[in-house]
Amino acid sequence: MPIADRKREFSRWRTYLWPIHRYELKKFLPMLLMFFLVTFDYNVLRTMKDTLVVTAKGSGAEVIPFIKVWAMFPMSVLMTYLFTRLSNRFSRETVVYTMFSMFLVFFVIFSLILYPARESLHPNLTADYLEKVLPAGCKGLIAMYRNWTFTAFYVMAELWSNIVLFMLFWGFANQVTRLGEAKRFYGLFGIGANFSGVAAGLAAAALYRDQLDTSLPFGSTGWEQTMTMLLGLVLLAGLGTLALFYWMNTRILKDPRYYDPQNASHEKGVIGKLSLRENLSYLLRSRYLLLLAFIVIAYNLVINLVEVLWKHELRVLYPLPGEYNLYMNSVTTLTGILATLFAWFISGNSIRKFGWTFTAMLTPTILLITSVGFFGCFLAEGTMSDLMQGILGTTPLAMAVFFGSAQNILCRAAKYSVFDSTKEMAFVPLSPECKIRGKAAIDGVAARLGKSGGSVIHQSLLLTLASFAASAPYVASLLFAVIVFWMGAVRLMGRQFTDLTAPKPVNADNATRPLPLGSDGVLTEQKAV
Repeated sequence: MPIADRKREFSRWRTYLWPIHRYELKKFLPMLLMFFLVTFDYNVLRTMKDTLVVTAKGSGAEVIPFIKVWAMFPMSVLMTYLFTRLSNRFSRETVVYTMFSMFLVFFVIFSLILYPARESLHPNLTADYLEKVLPAGCKGLIAMYRNWTFTAFYVMAELWSNIVLFMLFWGFANQVTRLGEAKRFYGLFGIGANFSGVAAGLAAAALYRDQLDTSLPFGSTGWEQTMTMLLGLVLLAGLGTLALFYWMNTRILKDPRYYDPQNASHEKGVIGKLSLRENLSYLLRSRYLLLLAFIVIAYNLVINLVEVLWKHELRVLYPLPGEYNLYMNSVTTLTGILATLFAWFISGNSIRKFGWTFTAMLTPTILLITSVGFFGCFLAEGTMSDLMQGILGTTPLAMAVFFGSAQNILCRAAKYSVFDSTKEMAFVPLSPECKIRGKAAIDGVAARLGKSGGSVIHQSLLLTLASFAASAPYVASLLFAVIVFWMGAVRLMGRQFTDLTAPKPVNADNATRPLPLGSDGVLTEQKAV
């Protein structure tokens, strides 16, 4: 019997804390470290991109919906198209090296060229003229144009999660991890990924300079020095990730104990057939993938609807770039701590004990509860300021920032542990073709569609009502409706996932493997000779 198929008993505490066999460490530990490094970069870039665009000249949180509609969505489609084209011509390893390097090169150019020359590159005169002739609701659109180098950084930093983290590295994990391993590995992957948030927050706090540090040979302001050092860490972590990826492919995955060569042959049969249009068509013909796509769209739509309002409040409370970035990194640190605890004690254990559906339901439940507190405080700013000041000794603005921060920490902790684990596990029992096509469509387009959808809603309301205060009641109503439908989709998909992963009889000559589509577009089982 192959080593990977042996059943071994774990002690009760080891089942909770470390359900990994000793022989699996050679495969598990490099992948854990890879996810730590990739998500470390993600956390550093996430806070930096918000700081740059929200605190820039003539800008505010209003710029985010416009960036996500007019820059993010087209770029996500373009990058997904590039991924499929590269996959048609090159191996998985070459695709990862190529696309990963594109991001690292851009961050080098931004740090050394674009940011230092921002004053001469930004069209401030034209933007000032547009502010005079266009309606107040166009403030975000003008800010996106005025600070176009910051917009470009925001786009590349945001695409890091969709392209590098999910399409490249989660896609890599799904292809080389068996279903039995995924149930034990993925929760612990969440620990490494989530602990990176703690490391990123602490690193940003340690490198923060509120004033110019004359001992450093670069930068003209304390914030520019801080940003340059943080981007240096991003590059180092990125190079470390590529080194681990190379070692995995040349040393570990050559061993049939860790990677089935038959799966590799299936993947090679798929590569070369990919196109963005075919991937989307493939998605539309599978109810299973459609439900998964809706869940991904719903999460990104809901989190975007809330985050923009929270960042607007945060910008009012902390108008300076350094202060804003420092607060955001404290949120990142707390998110990482809580997400690590979620991943260690809840994610994997919840999947094993209560099943996929219960675990996948945790994220929308957390968002539903915390949204009540945030919108309650946000809507109280104009009508209950004096009452709240008298009772609680603080302003509705401060309370809205507090509840928004609490929601951001809790929902992202759930996202990085239970949401990502259940989403990625949903791909594991599918055929190699379904994994590649479905993942390209869902992570490349559906995730961005959710974020862009939230931005379209904010943008439309801002152009119509001119302010976040006026649009907030409409945003809240839509948000709660989406969460209810999200919960319904989780229940429907949970039934299909249970059927798909239920043990089935296998005879001596044939093995069953799940294929994504039947003649009616429903998941079916077909024997592979």
